[in-house]
Amino acid sequence: MNSGVPRAVVLAVDPGSAKCGLAVVGLDGETRELEVVQRDQLAQALADLVDEFEVRALLVGDRTGSRDVVAQIASLYPDLTVQTAPEHETTLRARDRYFKDHPPRGWRRLVPRGMLLPPRAVDDYAALVIAEDWLAHHTD
Repeated sequence: MNSGVPRAVVLAVDPGSAKCGLAVVGLDGETRELEVVQRDQLAQALADLVDEFEVRALLVGDRTGSRDVVAQIASLYPDLTVQTAPEHETTLRARDRYFKDHPPRGWRRLVPRGMLLPPRAVDDYAALVIAEDWLAHHTD
């Protein structure tokens, strides 16, 4: 572990019924971790991230499955405050964010981005959008 890397982070969860997106974003806005986990693996994935990082804010998207995820996190981490965050249009914005990080190549770069679908689930990018929105409103 690099001790020079700031460890204080925002941990965002994009909950779903089958899978959840997770994003760890530093208070400086730098993305530290992105992953998509099956819903039944969420507790272990959160435990790993909470052990590795100094979580300053734990955010859960306010749509599908949020109530159960908030309750689960609150029972696992009673000392952490869990906040719900708006999820409006995060899936569409997650696709855009994915293609910003992974620009289409070859013939796909000729297709308008609005018509392209990422080659994988982007639940982690939805969580990233949630974290970035929160940081935009809660940091200087």
